Amino acid sequence: MDSNWTLMKHGLAETPSQEEWLSKTLPSGSRVGVDPYLFSYDMWKICNKGLKSSGNLLIPVSGNLVDSVWGEDRPAPPCSQLMIQGLKYSGLEWEKKIESLRMRMSNNVPKADYMVVTALDEIAWVLNLRGADITYNPVFFAYLVICMDSIHLFMDDEKLTDDIKRHLDGKASAEPVVVMHPYEDMQGFLSSLYNGDSGTLKTWISTSSSYALINTIPKRARILKSCPITESKSVKNAVEIEGMRNAHIRDAAALCQYFCWLEEEVPKGNVTEVSGATRLEKFRSEQDDFVSLSFSAISSSGPHAAVIHYSPSPETDLPITTQDIYLCDSGGQYRDGTTDVTRTMHFGTPSQHQKECLTRVLKGVISLATAVFPNGTKGTRLDSFARRALWDVGLDYLHGTGHGIGSFLNVHEGPQKVTFRVDPKETPLQAGQLISDEPGYYEDGQFGMRIENIILVKPIKTEYNFCDKGYLTFETITLVPIQTKLIDPSLMTAKEIEWLNEYHGQCRDIVGAELERQGRHKTLAWLIRETEPIG
Repeated sequence: MDSNWTLMKHGLAETPSQEEWLSKTLPSGSRVGVDPYLFSYDMWKICNKGLKSSGNLLIPVSGNLVDSVWGEDRPAPPCSQLMIQGLKYSGLEWEKKIESLRMRMSNNVPKADYMVVTALDEIAWVLNLRGADITYNPVFFAYLVICMDSIHLFMDDEKLTDDIKRHLDGKASAEPVVVMHPYEDMQGFLSSLYNGDSGTLKTWISTSSSYALINTIPKRARILKSCPITESKSVKNAVEIEGMRNAHIRDAAALCQYFCWLEEEVPKGNVTEVSGATRLEKFRSEQDDFVSLSFSAISSSGPHAAVIHYSPSPETDLPITTQDIYLCDSGGQYRDGTTDVTRTMHFGTPSQHQKECLTRVLKGVISLATAVFPNGTKGTRLDSFARRALWDVGLDYLHGTGHGIGSFLNVHEGPQKVTFRVDPKETPLQAGQLISDEPGYYEDGQFGMRIENIILVKPIKTEYNFCDKGYLTFETITLVPIQTKLIDPSLMTAKEIEWLNEYHGQCRDIVGAELERQGRHKTLAWLIRETEPIG
């Protein structure tokens, strides 16, 4: 970016919102044109309100100016082949998911006659299908409209192989259960629902959908609320949970292989951020049911580790050395689950300050992982559990502590989260949800460190049960050793040391058995060494 641009980081207190910047920059009476397909209804309302307060207007424009400039040079949209996520992986037939949604539509007040689904991961989940139209995310471009007596799917018909057609034909109907439409016909179809005598019909649509689609539905007919699929998808069934466990075991085997390899190669001066990430992808690809990465690996050495969402490139590539902290945040997409793991390593001798910082991060990981809390608790109330050990000495981090994760779906999903940011749409944590547990600490220009595990929300029986609320806790699903070289046991309580030793015992027993099965004896020896008890 040249001197004509000013880069402003979203989310910082000193960074204005889009509408604030526009209001300050434009003269009163200005009209701001926006492609209404690229603004959610929620975002449109916020921006429009801000602009109106300064005498300006937000105007939907037909046609996208970037598309006009692109012209015939614009590449065709992705058209990946679809995969059927059968009962072996999904645990529930898609017809039963639709049946449950129709019950929610009937019981809603007011009753919903139609449900419009626009989030790609929700369409993939409800139909037990996966795609590859977006890198790292096993989704496909589509819209879905659920009616009481029909289902309408809008997508490129080139995706419709015979297997997919049979999958969507249902089990007990001579007529197609899912009616197919071209992707671009969605807005016209919505309009057609309200032609003629349809004054009492209601459409349930999430306010996260585009302003263009919601504006197609008459105001009197809109039920604007979160799509129920969001919550249903977040609560994993027994098959999905078991799949996530198994995926994390194989993923841990690949990560152990990588860290074992790094320990041998880094002292030789042969490994960089990019070459390390490439080798890690190779190790993952050798595991059963591997499909792709779940995001581009954050393979970051030294000062780059302080950049929370750093992405290595040939232009920024640094060597991984024995003098610097190395932070690796990575994950994989497997047919039975999605992974997201961060470990911080030092292949030389860490400073006492670095050991203290990593130990305090670890104490935060343990504090959240062992928390016990009543049903109805939101993640915002647990965020400080992960920060307390850092706060005790005046340290902190600027990102959230935990995000939801999909089952062979998006590596980030809602509504579950653990964060300090208040979100009016946040819902309480529920048994069966999976979230990340990832406190960190970063010193600009020096180093950064983070530990990230995926944890499962599950019920726990407590000695008492105040007001019959019922209580929840977490189970750690990720099974990758935490480098004890970076830990100062003198800063830990006896219970924290016990937790770490038990966790490493699980890593050794469960992942060790998988490494033995795969014949990776060198990595197994590394795992046994790295999981020796401390304290």
